Amino acid sequence: MTNSAAPQTASSSGAPAPTELTQEALTAAAMKILTTDPRFKVGEAEIRGNSYRVFENAPASLVDLFRFGAAAHGEKDFIVYEDEVHSFQGVWSDALKFANALRADYGIGKGDRVALAMRNYPEWCIAFKGILATGAVVVPLNAWWKTEELSYALGDCGAKLVIVDGKRFDLIEPVASKHGLTMIVARDARDGAASFADLLAGHEANDLQPDIQHEDDFAIYYTSGSTGTPKGVILTHRGCVTTLFSWAFIATVLKEARGGVSLFGDNPGILLAIPLFHVTGSHSIFLMSYLVGRRMAMMYRWDPVEACNLIRDHELTNFVGVPSQSYEMIDAAGEQGLPSLLDIGSGGAKRPPDHVRLLADRFKGANPSSGYGLTETNAIGCVNTLADYRRKPDSTGKAVPPCCDIKIVGDDGDAATGEVGEIWIRSAGNFRGYLNRPEDTEKALTPDGWFRTGDLGRLDDEGFLFIVDRMKDIIIRAGENISCLEVEAAAYEFGAVGEAIVFSVPDDVLGERVGLVVHPKQGMNIDLEELRQFMGKRLAGFKVPERMWVSPMQLPRLGTAKFDKITIRRIALQNEPQLSV
Repeated sequence: MTNSAAPQTASSSGAPAPTELTQEALTAAAMKILTTDPRFKVGEAEIRGNSYRVFENAPASLVDLFRFGAAAHGEKDFIVYEDEVHSFQGVWSDALKFANALRADYGIGKGDRVALAMRNYPEWCIAFKGILATGAVVVPLNAWWKTEELSYALGDCGAKLVIVDGKRFDLIEPVASKHGLTMIVARDARDGAASFADLLAGHEANDLQPDIQHEDDFAIYYTSGSTGTPKGVILTHRGCVTTLFSWAFIATVLKEARGGVSLFGDNPGILLAIPLFHVTGSHSIFLMSYLVGRRMAMMYRWDPVEACNLIRDHELTNFVGVPSQSYEMIDAAGEQGLPSLLDIGSGGAKRPPDHVRLLADRFKGANPSSGYGLTETNAIGCVNTLADYRRKPDSTGKAVPPCCDIKIVGDDGDAATGEVGEIWIRSAGNFRGYLNRPEDTEKALTPDGWFRTGDLGRLDDEGFLFIVDRMKDIIIRAGENISCLEVEAAAYEFGAVGEAIVFSVPDDVLGERVGLVVHPKQGMNIDLEELRQFMGKRLAGFKVPERMWVSPMQLPRLGTAKFDKITIRRIALQNEPQLSV
């Protein structure tokens, strides 16, 4: 931790916040917490043949953490969705009812994989906990996917039971028999499918007490990389708990150093405006809120004006979203501002430095912050907050203490300070491997436990990480990873396309958009609007190209016969797209 300054505001209790935190104060606070607070006692454990720093007294599983949250926070409000309010204990009780239904009616037990495919609803959180409470492994699926994408992941993970809402039922139903699927429907009624609400009503909230060990799998999250299809990332209970306790450690240290003033506020509340099927939503918002007793207000769909209204109406203290969302809130907040907001975090993509300054100027009482982590690390990596973020807004911060290490590796080994290389991360939060992909796992995880992120960066002399590029052929649009190969494959399915190249187009709001250059087959023409509509039937909306060009000439190639993507992208960006949406 480095020099940081607290926001120049009063805390939510009205007490003045400290104006400056020195390195000495932060170090003293960290050492005090490490040596006196048993929750954060650090020891070592052997994990898959390597020794890692771990929290010795952390719960063995997320199920243990859920029990703690229910007992500690009881009937306090947890989930607020439209006119519904669910308490911490109420959500856990419903999760146990669902767990008993899964065990009794479907035979689900330890190690079974159960998929979860729905938009953000309270039932998502209840089902997530209920699945884990049986000892099973939850597989959250991207709710923006279309039938083909959902079918691939369901076949890959081998789940035979999937919890859905009505729209996802309709998308999965055509391939249900192919995969031998049984579906349970929440919120909506569908013929031939069990009702989520009826299952809860028919079972008691008995704790099944599954025997879950630290290194047992808890989830499989799908992430798009440089390959054409999403990869299933296998995460363990200890990995997720390590992340949650690391974030809790930072919050505890800052509160100690700031004389008892918490970044969460005295009545913490956060807006859930990003999908739960990504680790930013599930880990940093949902699970972290359950651990620290923070209210969570759910949005049906993103709307910046509605987001500001919810923050004001519920006096929410925290916001975490992709950079474009907080940027849109600058204007949407209007004259009323967001007086209850204490922290505006971003994840999933890099926030432009100008946005940091704009947020700090617009929301005087709120502290802009940022983090860097990946699905493969259970979202743990770096954090940049308080004055550090304003001082170095183009940095993703320093490695999250006390269990995470980050280094830069070049062609000749560990890079020197300031040199650019691949970012490697090592902690007990690292994933166990890619599902059904041993070769990809071997490439990503070194024998001594480092995860090779595929991102290029450098560390400065203070240990701050700066991401400068990435090695993987992916686009990051508003926090969503998009495989260029997957989008190219969809383009080639269009009969007139002879050559296709997909690449990132810089964008001030979304970070990047999807660009596509195509060359038609001999004697054929390409209608770009028709091509875009064709691809939209096969790909989730965020993957469909938004900037498109038709090349009258064959696309240039390198000596290896591969397309010269760098040249193609450079030439395309020098010309206005022929289709822009």
